[in-house]
Amino acid sequence: MTDQRKDMNPGDDAEPGTPGTGEVACPECGGTGNINGTECKNCGGTGKVIKGVGGA
Repeated sequence: MTDQRKDMNPGDDAEPGTPGTGEVACPECGGTGNINGTECKNCGGTGKVIKGVGGA
């Protein structure tokens, strides 16, 4: 069962704008948005994913 919002990609940890998160280069495509000429499924072709940052 998936409750992910439409604007999230499989590689995202949280929705865009969530406090304590930020954009990083997609580890699957290296930030290019594509793999072998095909849109990266992990980042949806943006080259970026949302990950948690910081921490105590």
